[in-house]
Amino acid sequence: MTRLADLAELVRAPAALSVPGDVLSGAAAAGALGPRTPALAGASVLLYWAGMAANDWADRRLDAVERPERPIPSGRVRPSVALGVASGLTAAGLAVATAAGGRRAAAVALPLAATIWGYDLRAKNTAAGPAVMAACRGLDVLLGASGGRVVRALPAALTVAAHTWTVTALSRREVTGADRRLPGLTLAGTALIALTTSARPTVLSGAPSSTGCVKRGPFLRLGELVPAVLAAGYAVRYGRAQARVLADPSPARVRAAVGAGITGLPALQGALTARAGARLLGLAVAGAAPLGRRLARLISPT
Repeated sequence: MTRLADLAELVRAPAALSVPGDVLSGAAAAGALGPRTPALAGASVLLYWAGMAANDWADRRLDAVERPERPIPSGRVRPSVALGVASGLTAAGLAVATAAGGRRAAAVALPLAATIWGYDLRAKNTAAGPAVMAACRGLDVLLGASGGRVVRALPAALTVAAHTWTVTALSRREVTGADRRLPGLTLAGTALIALTTSARPTVLSGAPSSTGCVKRGPFLRLGELVPAVLAAGYAVRYGRAQARVLADPSPARVRAAVGAGITGLPALQGALTARAGARLLGLAVAGAAPLGRRLARLISPT
């Protein structure tokens, strides 16, 4: 009988802490934060877990050689169970998204689910792999924006997608190690992402503009620093891990950098959420980063 702990390892359960921030940052940017947002975040987590289970099912023969300790090659989870889990979670994620956000959410959730499965079954081992995975994360941000002005969430979606490209590109070298050009490229990308995200935040629709007739007090000026502080924290932690790969591009260092990219994503999402004007929510989103790092010691996110 399959144990719950083995299923948690199959879907890399702790890594799901990096997922709700996609939806929240998209909703904040689109002015769509509301009662439906938590349900859309839950749908996003279900689709993420589905993708992780489908990934292990698709890679079961390769993992038998490169990662025999994974749940399927070790015999702890049968391939049929993994496929059933992936299919069931996909159906559940689509159902929750549609129930919460109606047709507009379904119009994003369906392509998101298709892109996740397309990555796992086809694109992952091709040159298009990082771009397809980046598209998954970008669509996830737009799922949160589906109830508002989606066009306003495009910059956030592109930012999260760019970060995802760096993590995915590194993850393709977790077993073999990387040459120094790759971490150099991803590190430059991380610096650019942090720089653009730390730019002066916008204000949610309906809120008074700090450039208007409302006097800017110390609290407002302090609040404007939140995106910059969170973006800097993201850049330092993820950037430091990539710098170590630059110095020693061994598989262990690459895996550590990938883990830092996954567990550090909430800080970036928090910066984007705060930049849209939801500063307290942004801080709460970023708070998932240290929790994710703690849980990653128990179950690997890669």
